[in-house]
Amino acid sequence: MKHFYQFEKDPFGDLRIILPKEINIFSDFIENIMTIDQADEYIDYLNKVLNGEYEDFEIQLNAASVSIKKDVTVVEHFYRNEPPYKNKIS
Repeated sequence: MKHFYQFEKDPFGDLRIILPKEINIFSDFIENIMTIDQADEYIDYLNKVLNGEYEDFEIQLNAASVSIKKDVTVVEHFYRNEPPYKNKIS
């Protein structure tokens, strides 16, 4: 794994993924994936982009969207009060 991560429980007892500041918006997207089937579906889309079957793919959830391309993935959060509103992983 290229980036450090850890898991912590929030004050409500929910498990959160903690990512470095430069990619922390990805945690908001990840936490909106509600089921194993949904996670498997998104992994399948990611693999199709990486294997060249799709040129790109966008997943839009309640508060965030992810644009997946072979060389870069960008997450955008729609409801943040302060920047950054986007993070990128190359």
